[in-house]
Amino acid sequence: MLLTDKGKPDTTARYVLWALAEHAHADGSNSYPSLLTIEYRTGLNETTIRRALRRLEDGKLITADGVTERGCTRWRLSMGIVRPESDQQALAERERERREQTASRVRKHRARASGDSAVTDSKPVTEMDAVTGAESVRNGPEVRYVTGAESVRNGRSAPRTSSEPVPEPVGNSSSSAEPPNEPQQAEPETPEVLDGELVDETDAPVTAQTITGEWLERCNKRPPSRVIGQVAKQIKTLLEENIEPDDIRRGLAAWMAKGYAPGAIPTFVNEAMNASPPARTAPAAAAGVGYDPQTGMTVFDRARARIAARTAARQQTGPNGYDPSTGMDLFDRAMERAKARDAANEDGGQPASSQEPA
Repeated sequence: MLLTDKGKPDTTARYVLWALAEHAHADGSNSYPSLLTIEYRTGLNETTIRRALRRLEDGKLITADGVTERGCTRWRLSMGIVRPESDQQALAERERERREQTASRVRKHRARASGDSAVTDSKPVTEMDAVTGAESVRNGPEVRYVTGAESVRNGRSAPRTSSEPVPEPVGNSSSSAEPPNEPQQAEPETPEVLDGELVDETDAPVTAQTITGEWLERCNKRPPSRVIGQVAKQIKTLLEENIEPDDIRRGLAAWMAKGYAPGAIPTFVNEAMNASPPARTAPAAAAGVGYDPQTGMTVFDRARARIAARTAARQQTGPNGYDPSTGMDLFDRAMERAKARDAANEDGGQPASSQEPA
């Protein structure tokens, strides 16, 4: 078996030998794959392949047998070489040693685990007779009493618990003693005094948290944390610009009604701040262009009225100037006028053209 310098199986050379065997004849001759082909088959680089070929040639597993026309080395594989049985025995010995090492590590681990448990299962160190051999129990776990009874173990040097009563100072106990178990009346809270002035909580400055809390109380459900953070950031920025909190509240109310993104809050606050009262306009300007206060109509109203009048007149006369009262249209009336002129010409003996007015 071909081994490396460290005595391990040379798997790299084995991969290269497999690639050569794929291109060789049945007798192991005429194997001339290019380095690029071997690199494609094995995944090794060119330098590694050249070194593996040199090790195979030194181990008498392959032999150079000339060069092809393309410049590739022709190899002949040594088909008569058979691996000795000692290789398999060496592998079995190596496997046995590996298992023994694994078993040794497991035994050491179990021994350490059993040693730790033995220490844990030993007697507790609080049993003073077993540790010191003394008959006194002063070194044992102390039991403190909180009943007020005199005891050496309840001295002033012992740490106090939250349930221990605070000892009263020694003195004239008759004058300062109070009846036990008497509930003390709560003292009325006095407002905090700063520099001689009372501090009223109602005069505290309004912060972004205050307005944000008021907004959250108006929401039906708690918004996402990201939206709350954005709203609080916008409110904080507006307060830093000395904008009145009432204007911010009005802007928030308008923003909630619209349902826009938190980035639009400054726009609604600006509208709430700068909203001007509705301007009073003149009746004519309010009514429209060309308003006539006597008729109450504008230019457009009068134009519509004229169009309506013409439409009504056309409907009364009918098409082609038809007059329902006489039953005649434009052509009938023209014919009547022509007949009247002809009759007048016959009576006067003059042509119709001479009697017509100029």
